[in-house]
Amino acid sequence: MTILYVHGLSSSGSGRTVESLRQLLSSDTIVSPDLPLDPFSALSLLKECVKENNVDLVIGTSMGGMFAQKLFGLPKILVNPAFHVSEFMRERLGIHEFFNPRKDGVQQFEITTSLCDQYEQIEKGQFMQVDDIEKKLTVALFGLHDELINCRSEYSTYYDEYVLFDGGHRLDEQIIRSRLLPLIEKFRANASFK
Repeated sequence: MTILYVHGLSSSGSGRTVESLRQLLSSDTIVSPDLPLDPFSALSLLKECVKENNVDLVIGTSMGGMFAQKLFGLPKILVNPAFHVSEFMRERLGIHEFFNPRKDGVQQFEITTSLCDQYEQIEKGQFMQVDDIEKKLTVALFGLHDELINCRSEYSTYYDEYVLFDGGHRLDEQIIRSRLLPLIEKFRANASFK
């Protein structure tokens, strides 16, 4: 399979989760670009990645879960999706460090009011295209002890299937193996999902 991994706000395409997936799914292709800070550019880049790479499955974590949810028509796993990352960002205006190295070498990013406004704009109407097909294509993972963002209730308003895990906002190796990999294998086994 070709899997598109969409990272969270302070991360990059070379974060710990994507590296674990590359090791655990060595026969699959994992595509994971560094997302631009501008949300409209990020969504355009992801749509282009889907086309160029013939993506079979999308996995998005946190902010990446919000972007993954917007890639309608594709099977997707949303990990602790942050459907309203703009609200989270408004409480954290200023300069921040990226958790992981980026290909462009940039180490910091700035959250501004204008950037928050752009995210709020892209978040509007994000569930309008959710229909029975999208419900079948989408599953989420939610940490029981998510200390940053919890959108499980909102997710449940639009989607049916989710899995809980005993952890926080970020995945660790054990959760990747015990919870995320079985979901990936479920999509792999269902050849008609695409």
